Amino acid sequence: MDRDPRTIAKLASAVLVTGILLTGCLQDPDGAGGLNPGAAGLGEPEQGDGRVQILGAFGGDEEANFNASLEEFEQQSGIDVDYVSDQDFTNTIQLRVNAGDIPDIALFPQPGGVFNMAEAGHVVPIDEFMDYDSLRSSLIPGFLDSARFEGRVYAVPMRMAVKSIVWYPKPEFEANGWNTEPETLGELDELSQQILDETGTPPWCIGWESDQATGWVGTDWIEEYVLRLHGPEVYDDWIYGRIPFNDERIVEAMQAYYDFSSQDGWVLGGTEGIISTPFGDAMAPAFDESPGCYMMRQGNFATTFFPADITSNLDEEVGIFVFPRDEDGYDGQPILGGGDLAAAFSYDTDTIEVMKFLGSPEFGQPWAEAGGWLSPHRTFDQSFYPDELTRQISQIAIDADVFRYDGSDVMPREVGSGSFWTGMVQLQTGAKSAQQVADDIQATWPEES
Repeated sequence: MDRDPRTIAKLASAVLVTGILLTGCLQDPDGAGGLNPGAAGLGEPEQGDGRVQILGAFGGDEEANFNASLEEFEQQSGIDVDYVSDQDFTNTIQLRVNAGDIPDIALFPQPGGVFNMAEAGHVVPIDEFMDYDSLRSSLIPGFLDSARFEGRVYAVPMRMAVKSIVWYPKPEFEANGWNTEPETLGELDELSQQILDETGTPPWCIGWESDQATGWVGTDWIEEYVLRLHGPEVYDDWIYGRIPFNDERIVEAMQAYYDFSSQDGWVLGGTEGIISTPFGDAMAPAFDESPGCYMMRQGNFATTFFPADITSNLDEEVGIFVFPRDEDGYDGQPILGGGDLAAAFSYDTDTIEVMKFLGSPEFGQPWAEAGGWLSPHRTFDQSFYPDELTRQISQIAIDADVFRYDGSDVMPREVGSGSFWTGMVQLQTGAKSAQQVADDIQATWPEES
């Protein structure tokens, strides 16, 4: 949809001003009701012209499945949705905004991009046009907070990733009668030692190697431990820089992971194996006739790396359980994950209708049936998922007490995809202690953050 630059400037100014004026309106997500549509001062939306452009990074099969998920909506609404795929989305969206060539909606793979656009006044807070309380009640608990900037929410979740999953070869676990539902980290430790004692084989498959990105897998492990040992409030303070990276609670979580991963005989290949094994190959030995390891903690995308004979029969070959809570830590089951967020740059009736659909439990049914997509809504019809394993992953998120977005994706880039990655390698190899690594990372945190 073409828009007059003066309209864009007016919108940006209005969003920025109302964001400042109403910074506290949504600070308490458990408060007495959210804002009504239009309550922040933008007034009635412009009349749409029947066309809405969406910019995103989905390509290939994902692009086809995304478009398929919009077909029925387009027919019923009469709105023509033009999806533009760009593999360099992060840079392209910034370039287009700077040039005034702004899409109506953009699909952000990380919250940081939404925050940047919100701070500059380019995106519309969702409370201008959506029922905040209704949306929050439908979503996985805590997911909506991933798009919260200075008290207001600027995007709606439209796809979910779940990371807190432990994968295992189902036939071997069933044959040995091993625990497939450890409820605490203590019980998980007991299971790990039992497998080692009974088989002489390392219980864990862990691989970090990812070229220049080696270390990102380790950041997920630390995030898991921070959530379980200290809960979502400390986690939020940490990833948003409200407490220093070298806070004693973060150091404790880093040490807890190191103690776990360096336990004698627990990980295939030991520390050297962790660093040198490509993350996509980590679990391959678990599917050998004589398994070389048995468990891997990784996100739902892990199935894309499993052998073809395993993926063709997932429900029989692979079992999962949630990475459990800490018995002495947070009193609840947290889930670490990620997802894609839809943010509106224009404020007109057609864009609003598309945003409402993208943020609804009705979006994504064809994509779910094709595989590779999870709805962030607890109320999504799980019968559309292609296998029982996917339904189990979805249920893990639904049953969680709180969902939190991958912290390294929220942190300043210098840290989240820089010093945090390299620091994890130093921790895992024993080159530096947890305290030293945390101190080093804190020193790289931008002062303005």
